[in-house]
Amino acid sequence: MTPSPDEPNITKDAISPKKKGLVRELTEGLLTAFVIAAVLKLFIVQAFRIPSGSMIPTLLVGDQILVSKLAYGVKNPFHDRYLFRTGHPHRGDVIVFKYPKDETKDFIKRVVGIPGDTIRIVKKQLYVNGQLQKEPYIQTLDPSVTDQVPRDNFETVVPPHSYFVMGDNRDDSYDSRFWGFVKSRKIVGRAVLIYWSWNKNSDSLRLSRLGKIIH
Repeated sequence: MTPSPDEPNITKDAISPKKKGLVRELTEGLLTAFVIAAVLKLFIVQAFRIPSGSMIPTLLVGDQILVSKLAYGVKNPFHDRYLFRTGHPHRGDVIVFKYPKDETKDFIKRVVGIPGDTIRIVKKQLYVNGQLQKEPYIQTLDPSVTDQVPRDNFETVVPPHSYFVMGDNRDDSYDSRFWGFVKSRKIVGRAVLIYWSWNKNSDSLRLSRLGKIIH
């Protein structure tokens, strides 16, 4: 049946999916995925694996974590400068940062001192501005107390735009007591979640740690 002059020619106006070659479709899909992954890593969230025991018991060797890069603001990834701020680290935050002695390496520790704080460690006890800190997340396995600064006895004042950080495994952590402060602009982000955890000793998955919020 021929359509009358008053009827729309549907066949003529209908659109059809653009045909692409399989290789082109796969290439475009991979490029899109790469761009999205790059944007996420640069500005939003990044995954890290815990290689050492300095943050035990909070983080175990083999934990794989997500770090929020938006926790404190958006940074220019090429110059370590904040484009704008959404907040500042607080005492107790677990952060990833560029190791001051070698910025090709990333370290993870807990913030215990913010700008202006007086940090004092007396026989392994942490005092901030004269107040003894309650730290239920730490462990100290070495019963001895050394007079040698800085592991068990230490005092300093945190300068502007800097943070004093320590590992939760206090007797076995290489942190601000030994190499100084973390500059604000060298902070990568705040650790927020354990998404995977593999125990190499038993070659098994730690199911109880999956999805655990990092405090």
